[in-house]
Amino acid sequence: MKIVIENVGKKFISSKKEEVTALEDINFSIHEKEFVVLVGPSGCGKSTLLNIVGGLLSPSSGSVYFEGMMEKEPNLAIVFQEIALLPWRTVYQNVIYGLEEKKVSKKELKEKADLYIDMVGLTDFKDAYPKQLSGGMKQRVGIGRALAVEPDLLLMDEPFSALDAQTRILMQEELLAIWNRTQLSTLYVTHNIDEAVYLADRVIVLSRHPGRIKKVIEIDLPKMGRDGEEHREQFERYADEIWQLIRNDAVEALRE
Repeated sequence: MKIVIENVGKKFISSKKEEVTALEDINFSIHEKEFVVLVGPSGCGKSTLLNIVGGLLSPSSGSVYFEGMMEKEPNLAIVFQEIALLPWRTVYQNVIYGLEEKKVSKKELKEKADLYIDMVGLTDFKDAYPKQLSGGMKQRVGIGRALAVEPDLLLMDEPFSALDAQTRILMQEELLAIWNRTQLSTLYVTHNIDEAVYLADRVIVLSRHPGRIKKVIEIDLPKMGRDGEEHREQFERYADEIWQLIRNDAVEALRE
């Protein structure tokens, strides 16, 4: 299976009734089991592009399609920065929400819920309610809910940006461990350059409006342990390369 983003563009009408081009001529693919990260300055259209790939927005031009699905409807799951757990449902009940919508059997509900709650490390909290959980734990519930539907493509829109620095690092490590077990095709949006290098097989660097692809960077580092001393120099070279690509755009975005 391969997800193809072909000649995608997106235009909006602003509050001043002016046409604004958010994205222009976006072309790339996400291969099976590949972790692709979108990075760029504020206003470059990262989240807009993710929403187009996820079917929440329609492109103004171009198309997104799945190769190798044999006419099967693709199964997608999205994790946002705001997890939006249902406060009246327990961890277990939140995780099975998507499965209930698919009307799977009670036996399958329990099996998958137990599997993915364990995978995100919340077995001891499955009967807890969202108000009883920390920010990082809520994010894990959201990830468990997304994994439970066993998507063909997992989309993540800055899921850790609201967390404190220490929790964010721990969540990145957990996400990588989970990905190692599931090997889901993933499209991930972040502002954080180190996070992009730490997680990605490929980093797609976007320019600010209109968002265009500046460069696609293959991260030639082992998936696990790439932030260790052995790979520190190469890790920092990748991070610096990305920063140099977006630095001027980031300064302009800050001024604006």
